[in-house]
Amino acid sequence: MKIEWKTCLRVGVSAFALFLCIHYWDEFSSLVSLFVGAAGPLITGCVIAYVANILMSFYERHYFPASRSAAVVKSRRPVCLLCAFLTAAAIVALLLWLVLPELAACVRLIVSEVPGALNTVAEWLMQTELFADSRWLTDLLDGVNWRETIAKVIDLLFSGLGGTVSLAANVLTSVFSSAVNLVLGLIFALYLLSARDVLRSQLERLSKQYLPPRWAAGLRYVLSTLNSCFHSYIVGQCTEAVILGALCSLGMTIFGFPYAGMIGALVGAMALIPIAGAYVGGGVGFLLILTVSPLKAVLFVVYLVILQQLEGNLIYPRVVGGSIGLPGIWVLAAVTVGGGVAGITGMLFAVPLTAALYRMLKTDLHRRESAA
Repeated sequence: MKIEWKTCLRVGVSAFALFLCIHYWDEFSSLVSLFVGAAGPLITGCVIAYVANILMSFYERHYFPASRSAAVVKSRRPVCLLCAFLTAAAIVALLLWLVLPELAACVRLIVSEVPGALNTVAEWLMQTELFADSRWLTDLLDGVNWRETIAKVIDLLFSGLGGTVSLAANVLTSVFSSAVNLVLGLIFALYLLSARDVLRSQLERLSKQYLPPRWAAGLRYVLSTLNSCFHSYIVGQCTEAVILGALCSLGMTIFGFPYAGMIGALVGAMALIPIAGAYVGGGVGFLLILTVSPLKAVLFVVYLVILQQLEGNLIYPRVVGGSIGLPGIWVLAAVTVGGGVAGITGMLFAVPLTAALYRMLKTDLHRRESAA
């Protein structure tokens, strides 16, 4: 077998680069973190643009698709782009309108009921045989102003974190930084979506000129597979979340559970996180209903578990599982590993990435078996 000098050069350069990454791993990871932090608004803009492009493509397919009028052709992109962002804004506004008022009312109820509940627990403890002869406990609990005690504990916690002023400054700085990143991301997303066709043409020209034909074809195949998996996953997951949230609200209304609209919207929104998302929303719903009726809170958990079983066995496989073509065991593995590596963000991205790898590996395996 003849070994060319180009092959040796590539192996040597790759080995040297690997050595540098391993030997200077701390510096390399710091450099990557710095780059990711600096490019945060751009990354956010890419994510926003990709999700908005799904809505925009939907509107473009229905915005006078057969018309060849110059006015229609020129207005198709800006009109559909505006409709996509208005749709996303309407969805977010609807969720906030359903969740925030009820959540604020529930917080006020908890704050007003906690002192009385603590006094009730204290009285019950003093009446039990276990603490009947404990004079020190009676003296300690008798006459305690729980509202004032809670306020002092909260003040102590805030002072322990560096003072209220420092905490407020940190919060304001974080909120302002996040708002600036979001605005910059939205602006960058608008540029990306407006110049979508131009950017696609430029990338194709670059790949043809600077990559070998085989590499260019492989890159197009990988990007096409990733786009197909992410598109199917986002559409399927959003559809499944809407169905689950609607069924949750409908069932809670039928059975007379409180906060039906808010908890249904919360469960649906959290269902965007695979496997565990709906249960997180259900846990919050349980705590909210618990302030009204402990029995209804327990019955709500039973209802949600039954609904999740029906959704997991009937709805999810048809809506999401079939669209991405990933078996359930690998979905669970992807969510577990992704959540351990990058939290909620890892859960969201792990499933479509695993689906893309699974599809490419399956295609390559069939090709090799057919050629054998």
